[in-house]
Amino acid sequence: MSTKQVSSIAAAARSRLLTVRADTLLREVARLLSGTQISLVVVCDQEQRMIGVVTKSDIVRQIGHCAGSACIDTADGIMTKDVVSCRATDGLHEVLSMMQARGLVHIPVVDTEGRPSGVVNARDALRELLLEGQYEEALLRDYVMGVG
Repeated sequence: MSTKQVSSIAAAARSRLLTVRADTLLREVARLLSGTQISLVVVCDQEQRMIGVVTKSDIVRQIGHCAGSACIDTADGIMTKDVVSCRATDGLHEVLSMMQARGLVHIPVVDTEGRPSGVVNARDALRELLLEGQYEEALLRDYVMGVG
């Protein structure tokens, strides 16, 4: 079993992190999400601790209930508050298993204070584990063939 940790994809996780305040208008959240390949923003309090997340699906669902430009909802009004998260020291296998069990594609990475440091994307995690497997396979092949 792999010992790769979430920290092994820290750069990719950091690049996927978008944060907003709870009082950010959904129009602004939608604007942020529309320009990226990211489908989740982390909602933070004044101390920059995660208090929820808003996904593209949340926004689409909410805008379907709005009356045109009269939509003045904020992130805290539709955010998911009971957020599944992980830490940089968690194993990638365990995080992926948790994501699969809950049907998640993204999961925030938080520190011990609850401050987000990134967002794990299942594709990034799988790519990292695949690369690790290919490296281990090459080492084993070289050993068996007497090359190494």
